[in-house]
Amino acid sequence: METAALIVAAGMSSRMGSFKPMLNIGSISVAQRVIANFRQAGINKIVMITGFNATMLERHLAGNNIIFLRNENYERTQMFDSVKIGLNYLSDKCERLLFTPVDVPLFTSQTVKKLLSSGAKLACPVCNGLTGHPLLISKELFPTILADSGDGGLKGAVDRCGAELVQIAVDDPGTVRDADTPEDFSALLELHNSQLIRPEISVALSKEKPFFDSRIATLLTLIDETSSVRAAGQRMQLSYSSCWNIIRRLEEQLSYSLVERNQGGSGGSRSLLTEKGKLLIERYNSYTKLLSSYAEELYEEQFKGLFD
Repeated sequence: METAALIVAAGMSSRMGSFKPMLNIGSISVAQRVIANFRQAGINKIVMITGFNATMLERHLAGNNIIFLRNENYERTQMFDSVKIGLNYLSDKCERLLFTPVDVPLFTSQTVKKLLSSGAKLACPVCNGLTGHPLLISKELFPTILADSGDGGLKGAVDRCGAELVQIAVDDPGTVRDADTPEDFSALLELHNSQLIRPEISVALSKEKPFFDSRIATLLTLIDETSSVRAAGQRMQLSYSSCWNIIRRLEEQLSYSLVERNQGGSGGSRSLLTEKGKLLIERYNSYTKLLSSYAEELYEEQFKGLFD
């Protein structure tokens, strides 16, 4: 079952006084830590909605292989409007998603896995009697939430969507940011850091040098979705010329065409993946998923108890 993550980071951080997504927690930023939590839980398709300071944040995260969508009206809209942008985009790309605002950075991958294994259509973690994030939403609930009036924001839409919100008990204070003092927060962060140790699999195809990896796979996937090299690049903070340079180098290595450009017509030019291009992405994703699954099993076997 394909699972995606949706992170909303469009707000202006007005109460904080500083731009929250790029504040450091330890050696990485708040936004990077949220991404790392989802990656550790095996979530590969990650979408972030940006708005305020969008270009700065997208450049900061450009190497994290996530997809950026913008809420251009962030000053006049609420978080629920950003959530709807993500739901619209992911409606035909996943079976369920995990949602969190960017300023909840310390939930653990164990919590994510517990939510996913619950089998619920709609679920949230509960720690010490408090509900938190991330929120699990099944694809079948997307249309109802998207059609909601928006009264009461996302919580109101969830309450009215017709599905029971299953509360999953977890021993994870990070889901509710339960840190009242700097000392509490430091202790919570230390615990979370110890739980971030994980196997990290990066798959590249090589000849004399690597020529195809997950970042290029994401670029081709976005070209297939948008029929536009320019739009695909914008969602990854890549320039139009950089995208075409990547495609040309890849086609030289493979000795066949991956992207066809159709000029003219009422809709303007379109860039389409060839059948071999689509097959390449499909096989690469399948291969990577199998390797990652095996890596998790081997990690547990070889390192069990060593980092407790």
